[in-house]
Amino acid sequence: MFFRVLTIAALLFEVGSTSALAQSTEGSTPRLSLELNNIQDVGESCRLTFLTRNETEEAIEQAVFETVIFDTSGGVMSLSLFDFRDLPSGLPRVRQFDLPGVACDTLGQALINGASTCVVNGTESRVCSDGLSVSSRISVELLG
Repeated sequence: MFFRVLTIAALLFEVGSTSALAQSTEGSTPRLSLELNNIQDVGESCRLTFLTRNETEEAIEQAVFETVIFDTSGGVMSLSLFDFRDLPSGLPRVRQFDLPGVACDTLGQALINGASTCVVNGTESRVCSDGLSVSSRISVELLG
């Protein structure tokens, strides 16, 4: 009887630890995060400030994202290519982009429509798309 209880306990422990290991590796997909951190009127432009974190374990030599800006009623205001330049692995970077002729209070949402360019080790890579995570710290929502 003692061995039966011990065997059942060992099996339960093994199943539980295997399950916990699977869960911990599932949620740890390397990612590239873009956060819309701030907007500010600068002269006749609205300046968008992004905080990026490259957690992909690969240095990104150039990242260019097609970005769509919507007004507060949901209409498309502009479609632009935002060049985030180099994004070293493990280091946060701040990038700013000006929208000429746009007042910040007219912005409703921004959409990262996809990576136009993503260069890793001198060649195009999918790392900018596959692990992309977007968020916003402000009232203007960032979609992706």
